[in-house]
Amino acid sequence: MGRMVSPGSVDWPELFGRFEHTCFRLETRQRYEEPGEAGALRSFLAGQEPAMYPGQEAWLAVVRAGVAAGKVMQRVHAVSEPLTDYLRFEIGWSYPLNAGAGEDIRISRAAAALPADDYWLFDSRALARLQYDDDGALTGVELTADPAAVVQAGYWRDVALHLAVPLRNWRAAAPRPGPVRPAGQARPGG
Repeated sequence: MGRMVSPGSVDWPELFGRFEHTCFRLETRQRYEEPGEAGALRSFLAGQEPAMYPGQEAWLAVVRAGVAAGKVMQRVHAVSEPLTDYLRFEIGWSYPLNAGAGEDIRISRAAAALPADDYWLFDSRALARLQYDDDGALTGVELTADPAAVVQAGYWRDVALHLAVPLRNWRAAAPRPGPVRPAGQARPGG
């Protein structure tokens, strides 16, 4: 068992600045509640180009710096279909920006084959397990370097990468959803 801390007390810049070779993110939730991206999400769902928000700008800087230093930054998001509005936003707007900065992003439709735990794995030596409430808000982070926990996370990283396809391939093969309609609004002609 690692050290449980509140999300606000994690020194994320230090974690991302300290890893030497690889970092991997497994995302399993179909929705995240990140207050900083609420405006961009609303714009996207309204069919408008979202404005870049500070958290996204900061993340893109982290990715660019890591990739420029020769580090590998990977992410797999295990999705269920139909996609939630939030996933449409991530896959349709946010992830392409991340990929453009150099992050290797992959999508897996095999959510049932993967653990339900979100985490960051750094250099196969350190693990940050992320805990969320039912609304998708980050409530806690468990930081650990326990060898058994790290090896288990490495195993699931390998499985997730095997079951996923690169973002560009997934987007090319995915059906294009129609416009967003408020709940209960019928489709035209039916």
